[in-house]
Amino acid sequence: MSKESQISNLQPKDSRKGILLVNLGSPKSTKVEDVKEYLDEFLMDERVIDYRWFFRTLLVRGIILRTRPAKSAEAYKTVWTDEGSPLIVITEQIQRKLQKLVDVPVEIGMRYAEPSIRTGIQKLVDQGVSEIVLFPLYPQYAMSTTETVVEKAEEVRKEFFPGVKINYVQPFYNREIYIDCLAESIREKLPENFDALQFSYHGVPERHLYKTDPTKTCNLKDCCSRENNPSHRFCYRHQCFKTTELVLEKLNLPKEKALVTFQSRLGKDKWIEPYTDETLENLPKKGVKNLAIVCPAFVSDCLETLEEISVEGKEEFLHAGGENFHYIPCLNDEDRWVEVVKTLCEEELGDFYLV
Repeated sequence: MSKESQISNLQPKDSRKGILLVNLGSPKSTKVEDVKEYLDEFLMDERVIDYRWFFRTLLVRGIILRTRPAKSAEAYKTVWTDEGSPLIVITEQIQRKLQKLVDVPVEIGMRYAEPSIRTGIQKLVDQGVSEIVLFPLYPQYAMSTTETVVEKAEEVRKEFFPGVKINYVQPFYNREIYIDCLAESIREKLPENFDALQFSYHGVPERHLYKTDPTKTCNLKDCCSRENNPSHRFCYRHQCFKTTELVLEKLNLPKEKALVTFQSRLGKDKWIEPYTDETLENLPKKGVKNLAIVCPAFVSDCLETLEEISVEGKEEFLHAGGENFHYIPCLNDEDRWVEVVKTLCEEELGDFYLV
């Protein structure tokens, strides 16, 4: 039976099924103590900082949390809205729009802080749901994003909701419906004149790529550019390049007009290159005066896009001699993106009938 026929056979108002949208999370407020609490949960995740517990604790609680919360709190203040955290607000907007399009309950959960994954599952269970489609809102697969969401959800399910079944929406970095949506969104927001379009993805340590590759075929020197390699299913770096390649094809832009970089690195370990901040400082020297930049590792604008790129990144580029810096917002709650979310969730809802 095809997925299309499975979906068409779904019964309206089937109370056994529900959807949980999961995003990164955010502090409760811009108060230093709230930011510290959030960063502690985030950075103590072994899939974010993958040191042994003792050394991770020394680094996070002995060093980082002594100074970073105050700085991060000031950064959050620059992007905070009257409704609260942009990431939380946008995820709630997506949830409300999606709820109008589907006949099953839709809730949200965050990997860190509240509303937690457990809270989201509980809300669905309270509505009679026993089969959940969980959608990690990350286009590309990474240990510190998709993997940690799935692992946390399974931990919560086994401990608190053993009778609940969960289907997971897989990374969608190369799905045509997503690429069409992203490309059209970028096309509408591109300035008329630009020298280059920069794709800035969130960075990860290089070792993460090898740790998440069960095929043991990943080689950063050459495998990302290969047409096919067993590691591609798990390789964040390859998936970022593939998303870029497919979007450029849809936009009919030459490769020479675009570049891929990676932002938000932490510590002194080797992270995947090239780095966004260094690139922004060097582009004007290479004749790029008018820059457009987009962040396709994120579907919702957040601190890393609104402050790190559209504020700090802009300052770096202009200070280095750039003339025009144009940040292209994430998909956020655009109707076409909500339709993509709906389609990807419905595929997994239909898969419950295969059991």
